[in-house]
Amino acid sequence: MLPKFFRSSKAAFEKELKNVLGIKPGKLSLYKIALSHRSVKDTPEENNERLEYLGDAVLSAVVADYLFKRYPYKGEGFLTEMRSKMVNRQQLNDIAVKMGLKRITRFNKFDGSLKSSQIFGNTLEAITGAIYLDKGYEKTRQWVIRQILIPHMFIEDLELIDINLKNKLIGWANRNGKVLNFELVEEKLEAGRRVFTINAVIDGEILSAGKGFNKKDASQIAAQTAIEKLGL
Repeated sequence: MLPKFFRSSKAAFEKELKNVLGIKPGKLSLYKIALSHRSVKDTPEENNERLEYLGDAVLSAVVADYLFKRYPYKGEGFLTEMRSKMVNRQQLNDIAVKMGLKRITRFNKFDGSLKSSQIFGNTLEAITGAIYLDKGYEKTRQWVIRQILIPHMFIEDLELIDINLKNKLIGWANRNGKVLNFELVEEKLEAGRRVFTINAVIDGEILSAGKGFNKKDASQIAAQTAIEKLGL
């Protein structure tokens, strides 16, 4: 049975989307696909994985353009590091939940692992892809800046964050006589992209896990979560 959000009238559906996204949707079918996780829709034309792929590229381009203009005298290394801080999977998932996407994403709610996973950040990417197809690049760029960057990404604070959190955790472990390992536990394809899951293991016990589109990002996310748990 479809959630009430999907069964509502066209007008109610548009209103709900506008409340959450801050933009009036045009092609409603795009947004329904963007909000449908593969746990409820198997086929590529019905779930949001293709839109997630597109939205990931669009979001990355918008953020790259924003940083390029904001920091005219910074080098490629700084810009790349800042972009990584802004569009990593954990960051996007947190933003998606704050925006209210968890409430309106259609997924298998009987699968407990999905409720605490990063599928809502993926949904945010899919929504970005839907807006791009619906409104074009310029309006999507404006939406990303207005609804994501300005209210949720505090650029000055991100500048101060050491992105190499893995090294920070390794240093803590060495100083405290702990045995730290980063273990690859899963590698699978999602929407045509390889996704890696890596655990941060301290003294033989799993402390945290991280997912990313490469092993480095997955390790950094695992390290970030571990550092937060340890209060470092």
